[in-house]
Amino acid sequence: MHGLGNDFAVFDARKQTLTLTPASSRAISDRRRGIGCDQIIVIGKGRDGADAAMRIINADGSEVEACGNAARCVAGILMAEKKTQEVSLITAGGMLYCRDAGGGSVCVDMGAAVTQWDRIPLSCPVDTQRFSLRLEDETIEAAAVSMGNPHCVLFVPDAEKADVAGLGPRIERHPMFPRRTNVEFVSRTDEDVLRMRVWERGVGITQACGSGACAAAFAAHRRGLVGDRAIVVLDGGELKLAIRDGRVSMTGPATLSFRGEIDLDGFAA
Repeated sequence: MHGLGNDFAVFDARKQTLTLTPASSRAISDRRRGIGCDQIIVIGKGRDGADAAMRIINADGSEVEACGNAARCVAGILMAEKKTQEVSLITAGGMLYCRDAGGGSVCVDMGAAVTQWDRIPLSCPVDTQRFSLRLEDETIEAAAVSMGNPHCVLFVPDAEKADVAGLGPRIERHPMFPRRTNVEFVSRTDEDVLRMRVWERGVGITQACGSGACAAAFAAHRRGLVGDRAIVVLDGGELKLAIRDGRVSMTGPATLSFRGEIDLDGFAA
């Protein structure tokens, strides 16, 4: 499945045991020798009142807390299965509430944006709305937000020309971010419209990042660049964002590419 080109290998482990190691996850994610994906998503039995649980494993084998595009995909599966308009998902980053938005789109309430430095987390106290991030050869202005996972948002003159491949990996592993970070390069292109490109933690450049779009919209809202509704234009398409009482919701498509089977014994490690 994919959400605006951010693609996933989705496994349903509600009725069977699924054991994935970092090595087997990397092998499955390999685009030449495996299925090929940005992230592996594992649907598990619900808990804490949720309809299902969702695990997110990056292409590098690391497990992360949240993924907005994947949430839309999993919610689409569950709503079709249960013949309902709403479902809830429990993730390592918290509970996500999802509803059918019509036309193949899903709306996800991604929860409250977190701006306290120690909860994002950052390694030292700063004003997360605007702070200086020192690299080896330069200092850049940044904002930080958590949407269940950490984000470093850079407001740049032109996201199209941003050095995503060069700066992304350097910032992802910067000492300021003890759990590493996603990095969003954002420019305002029109009233309530943002252009964003992204370097995803544990993956690299992706076509879209749902939690990153939420972080970018919220950071822009804090600076007065957008109102309580915004469109974020990513490499893979557009997401609609809404901000209310500190919470961020995201609406966009969830697309099934194909169904298939895989012999996981060939990926054991």
